[in-house]
Amino acid sequence: MRSVINYSSTISSHIARLDNCPTEVKITNYPFMNTKNYSFPEDFYQHLARHTLTGIKAGKDRTTFLNIWMVNVDGRIFARSWGKSNRSWFTTLLDEKNGQIKYGDKVLNITGVPCKDALLNEKIDQAYRTRYTTPENLPYSIGITQPDYADYTMEFRVAPL
Repeated sequence: MRSVINYSSTISSHIARLDNCPTEVKITNYPFMNTKNYSFPEDFYQHLARHTLTGIKAGKDRTTFLNIWMVNVDGRIFARSWGKSNRSWFTTLLDEKNGQIKYGDKVLNITGVPCKDALLNEKIDQAYRTRYTTPENLPYSIGITQPDYADYTMEFRVAPL
């Protein structure tokens, strides 16, 4: 007999399945899970699945949100700077580390960490090419997955309280 326990917290719902053996716990890796405990709320993942644009505000001085493309790779959230500008959400997160993401009427405090992992960047490329496929998005999804954009890839993490 198997029992399923749903542990719910401010971090995404993580489901642990317990076998009859009391010493064995199996964690099921759902797409919204992030094993590093930077998980976003489940409704954020649902928002991301339904919307192509999500608001970002980086640093302490910016007052408005900029809508950008974000992708979900194994429960981790990434974005790339399209313009590669010296003054952008990307460079501000590099300098100040903190920002906010807005989805619907909700706002999350986040931190930004540059992604330097080549294999992970390949997965991010694939996520962009899979997610943004409409005729109007295709030139941009091809562009943003070119090798020089890997250096402008940022991972977003929910800021600790």
